[in-house]
Amino acid sequence: MPESNQTDTNYEGAVEIAPGIFWVGFFDAPSGLHCNPYLIVDEDEAVVIDGGSRPDFATVMLKILQTGIVPQQIKALIYQHYDPDLCGSAPNFEEAIRQEDLQIISASENMMFIRHYSISSPLVSLSKLKFEYEFSSGRKLQFIKTPYSHSAGSFMTFDPQTGVLFTSDLFGSYGVNWELFLHLAAECIECKDLSQCSRKLPNCPVNDLLNFNRKIMTSTSALRYSLEQIAKIPVKILAPQHGSIIDDEDILEYVFTLLASIQDVGIDGLVDADYQFDYGKFGKKA
Repeated sequence: MPESNQTDTNYEGAVEIAPGIFWVGFFDAPSGLHCNPYLIVDEDEAVVIDGGSRPDFATVMLKILQTGIVPQQIKALIYQHYDPDLCGSAPNFEEAIRQEDLQIISASENMMFIRHYSISSPLVSLSKLKFEYEFSSGRKLQFIKTPYSHSAGSFMTFDPQTGVLFTSDLFGSYGVNWELFLHLAAECIECKDLSQCSRKLPNCPVNDLLNFNRKIMTSTSALRYSLEQIAKIPVKILAPQHGSIIDDEDILEYVFTLLASIQDVGIDGLVDADYQFDYGKFGKKA
């Protein structure tokens, strides 16, 4: 199996971020939005989380093959919301896997959208699975709902065996200076003014993360509700679908605290808290 090397990561291959868990994404240097599909391998079975867009499928599948997994060993595709950068390649996976027992797993709120990707495999809801996915070995993945972060059916997937939490768009980021693992110097973690970098760096990855979540999440309350769910979980590694993986405890705590403190998230950045809509002129011509 490939081994992760956080100081010199080879983005051309699959990267093992925890035992049996691989990043199988596509590194597009000019792009500011990097997508992170993940593969979980348990003995001779595997599942794919947020498999990626249709144009990236060949790259993603090649990296899956590099881990020693063949398509027929993939038993489930987990989609943590319904955007095309997650679900676009679902028909490609189906064609490669060709197994009648393949499950496509998501929240019921997402199903009406996921079916438009021309899939043929059974759609299985989180509630039907009682919010758990179980491998043949008995190992379980847990599903945690994060409504409106950023869609009604958004959720996270937690692997208790490794402590990896797949957060979907939560903790995601947008920026051209991308690394698979988030690295921050000690002075960065102690920074009190993100508007001015004391190290004179051209780009602040923490600002990129905060700005992405401020724009993508629907509201401050939705974001904070989701963070409350994360606070209950014994997380060791945060693996978002965009941006960088956070596997350092100090960095994780620092970023979590900053994210919990931001205001004006989503619609809250456009309207005041006491905003009231004036219905008085509805239907009347000026």
